[in-house]
Amino acid sequence: MFSPLPKDVSARVRELGPERVERIHLPDHGLLAYVVLDSTVLGPAAGGVRTKAYETELAVAEDACRLARAMTYKCALGGLDAGGGKVVVRASPALKRPAAFAALGRAIDALDGDLRTAGDYGTTDADLAAMASRYVHTDTAHLTGAVARGVVRCAEAIADVKGRPGLSGLTAAVQGVGDIGAAVARALVEAGARVRVADVDAERAERVAEEIGAEVVAPEDVLYEDVDLLSPCAIGDVIGPDVGARLRAWAIVGGANNITTGRDVDVLLHRRGVTFVPDLLSSAGAVIEGIGRTVMGMGKEERLDLVDTLRHTARLVLEDAERTGEPPIVHALRRAEARIANAR
Repeated sequence: MFSPLPKDVSARVRELGPERVERIHLPDHGLLAYVVLDSTVLGPAAGGVRTKAYETELAVAEDACRLARAMTYKCALGGLDAGGGKVVVRASPALKRPAAFAALGRAIDALDGDLRTAGDYGTTDADLAAMASRYVHTDTAHLTGAVARGVVRCAEAIADVKGRPGLSGLTAAVQGVGDIGAAVARALVEAGARVRVADVDAERAERVAEEIGAEVVAPEDVLYEDVDLLSPCAIGDVIGPDVGARLRAWAIVGGANNITTGRDVDVLLHRRGVTFVPDLLSSAGAVIEGIGRTVMGMGKEERLDLVDTLRHTARLVLEDAERTGEPPIVHALRRAEARIANAR
């Protein structure tokens, strides 16, 4: 079921240092996928299935490893007894989705519970249903609601450290209003923010805006809107050096993973006075909901409490950043690594 890694991929994986990497290559199904278990120190690895076009196989493996490492930190910061994992499928015209995802589900079953997964960018509900694995979480409605709750709690942490009484009256721009972004936009409106939304699917943006009473802005302009809060909720790597230098929001809190392109951008934002809650915290609601329910056996109120605790953790991270002059991501990682080290 699993096939050997190409030499260049194998070398790069050793550099990145995940606990386990498996390659699935089934040409008859048009399937090339990487399954990464970054860490199982705290518990089974957790992370979604991403389906995306990549130029090279090496890029597939690197993204899977990077995303899995982020999930390790996210689970640690979220207070979960779980580690980080990721499944990345290379999208292409040759991909025969029902058969390919059924095969992927069998591969996940073969890991015997060491990986718990759910949907992510580019993976549809039909794809998840085709996987038909007991280790695949298909209840996306609960997951998106938990992400939105976590984003709002982290936005409230920003308000806390800035001495503002909640989110009422603040303006926010939400990039991407798929399942997660729409839930985030709705939750921000319910918290009293005035919201602008953008999506590459213009009809979807209009539909969500009409439903929640938001304003629609162009996708190419949303990152530069003159708002208080910017909330990226689509793909990752949307804030690079150029965007970071030009954006006008004074705070960033999103539902997407890997919002910035790297540590240099985190430093740039911090120097500009932009308060950025690392997405390791702000988007942790989904994994708290999924793992809290399926692995830790937590009840609904316990899961909600754990999501709400993100506000406290985010506030501590932001306060540490203000005190030391280091970007918040530095302190978020230190907290995550300390919890993992104590569990070894």
